[in-house]
Amino acid sequence: MSMISYVNGQYLPEEQATVSVFDRGFLFADAVYEVTAIINGKLVDFEHHIARLQRSCHELQLALPYSSEEIKQIHTQLIERNNINEGLIYLQFTRGNAKQRNFLFPDKDIQPTLVLFAQKTNIVDNLKVKNGIRAVTVDDIRWARCDIKTVALLAASLAKEYAKQQGADDAIFVKDGIVTEGSSSNCFIVNQHGQLQTRGLSHEILPGITRKAVLSLAKEQGIAIIEKAFSLEEMLTAKEVFMTSATTLVCPVIKINHQKIGEGKPGNIAIRLREIYLENTK
Repeated sequence: MSMISYVNGQYLPEEQATVSVFDRGFLFADAVYEVTAIINGKLVDFEHHIARLQRSCHELQLALPYSSEEIKQIHTQLIERNNINEGLIYLQFTRGNAKQRNFLFPDKDIQPTLVLFAQKTNIVDNLKVKNGIRAVTVDDIRWARCDIKTVALLAASLAKEYAKQQGADDAIFVKDGIVTEGSSSNCFIVNQHGQLQTRGLSHEILPGITRKAVLSLAKEQGIAIIEKAFSLEEMLTAKEVFMTSATTLVCPVIKINHQKIGEGKPGNIAIRLREIYLENTK
């Protein structure tokens, strides 16, 4: 039985869920997206995802004619129609079909495109994530507004493919010797002073929803936190490294560029924060 997707007001079998070849999301990556995790049939951090979606739209001068409640209702319908207990919902919102290829924004109002689909995937008991992943570093070749969650993900795709070719699980972006973030995640270290360290928010990284939640949990646990950029060398010599995202939550990194991180196994702080995060989703 086909999974059910949503396209501009219609719930459709996934093979019928299509958009025009003239859609600006397809032609120009003129679109934003969000991915929200589902655990125990419930949306995780939904309100924060919607707030970020609204911010992304604002930064692209892209009007969002849907309320938070309307978007939440679509998510809820997809969970119910697809009988999902654990997985994710992907949302993509584009400037729409201008019926021609033109770099300029359309002069007249056009109907924007809203697409959502659901996927069943293992989040809680993902053994690769729980046991720690292996990563490689790559040059950060992305554009200057990584804080906007657009669908322009070619650099991330190239990075992940390179990691796969190197026998690794994921990639970490580095620019001028300084770590920016993971290919689809934010990056944390436990530095030599025992502080939980992650880069501060700027145009160079995505304001991750899970990043924000983890920092809040760490503060509640009395873990020392510093929001400051760190170098590749500092990451390689850190006591712990982990990445955060909606679908991996807290993901320990045990090797980078074939070099063991810490003791070569998930660190205590990463394990602790992952457990607390999951507790809060119940």
